[in-house]
Amino acid sequence: MKITVLAALLLAAAALPAAAQSGPSVQEQMACRGDASKFCAEHIGKPPQMNACLRENKSKLSDSCRKVVESRGG
Repeated sequence: MKITVLAALLLAAAALPAAAQSGPSVQEQMACRGDASKFCAEHIGKPPQMNACLRENKSKLSDSCRKVVESRGG
């Protein structure tokens, strides 16, 4: 029983970094909505391409969206 609980805790802890790298939060999406439409409209619905496009256009982004991009490694 204790081994099962320990294994479950280890699996949960291992999943936390993966969750941190998940898709953007609602707040992040709202911060970048205008910039995404303006600079990267052709990539809407394609997260990897959208992320790359926003990184490529970082100097043109609004302050709030630039902060999101930078917080996600861009």
